[in-house]
Amino acid sequence: METFVVARTDAPHERLWDGVVAAINETTLAAQTNARVRELAVDAGDRVAKGDVLLRLTDVEQNSGRRSAEAAVTATRAEAVQAEANWRRIDEIHARKLVARADLDAATARRDAARAALASAEAQSRSAAQQADYTIVRAPFDGVVTQRFVELGQAVQSGPPQPQALLALAALDALRVDVPVAQGTVDAIRAQAKASIVLDGGSRRVPAASVVVLPTADPATHTFRVRVGVPVGTAGLWPGMAVKVAFVADVAPRLLVPAGALVRRGEIDGVYVVDADHGVGLRLLRLGHRSGDELEVLSGLAAGERVASDPQAAARWLAARHAGKVGP
Repeated sequence: METFVVARTDAPHERLWDGVVAAINETTLAAQTNARVRELAVDAGDRVAKGDVLLRLTDVEQNSGRRSAEAAVTATRAEAVQAEANWRRIDEIHARKLVARADLDAATARRDAARAALASAEAQSRSAAQQADYTIVRAPFDGVVTQRFVELGQAVQSGPPQPQALLALAALDALRVDVPVAQGTVDAIRAQAKASIVLDGGSRRVPAASVVVLPTADPATHTFRVRVGVPVGTAGLWPGMAVKVAFVADVAPRLLVPAGALVRRGEIDGVYVVDADHGVGLRLLRLGHRSGDELEVLSGLAAGERVASDPQAAARWLAARHAGKVGP
């Protein structure tokens, strides 16, 4: 029968808090121009890659505005070229003292005005081109479409009062858990900066990739928000899920026993203790916090006592002894 000696070891003391899984990269794409929905390339639940076309809007007015702006640039550029040439000519004549200074000043003013008009026309052309680009909505990052707000043929506006929401997108490869914690606990969480995400009813734990305590409290609830990073590749987590997070509050010497050594009888926990004469007896325990696969013993055991590693083997040994099949 395998046994182990109970000893006090430095172990973390944890506190559980409820949190909500959220995507680090998530956004709601909104209309940036007035148009109608011409094509819907995706729906809620579809996975998309960065740059994929998600939605197209009608672009008749936008393309007309772009062509008009490009024509205005062509016209003002010609005027600017003519004004520049006229200024050079008058500047040369003025250098030979053949025209008055006022004529040169007037040519300079016309040249500067033509340059300004060209710069304004080019800016309007870029704006018109951008409006045309707004009719094609692309994915800003790899992710999943989480919600669709519009239908085919629906008119959308960029505002006022606010832009029409089109699609919601979230990246599922980078997640975090947002946890509100009481202000009396936040100092210990900040000092330790260690946590585990508790999954599958406590049977699975995922060490946090990071623990960040936001610097301000909610004035209504007096709680601090803690952002717990989820390691990349963690399965079974989706934005919006409720999970529990175990934060390390402190580290101190504790008496721990493996969960596999415990015997459960209804609501009572115990272990088989092996005494110095190799006698085996069931000892009831009062347990505290769980730390991984071990549980803290608050009472019922003392450091240095020997415990059976396999409670089923210990129970069989006791049954055999009572039947007289093994010696004392």
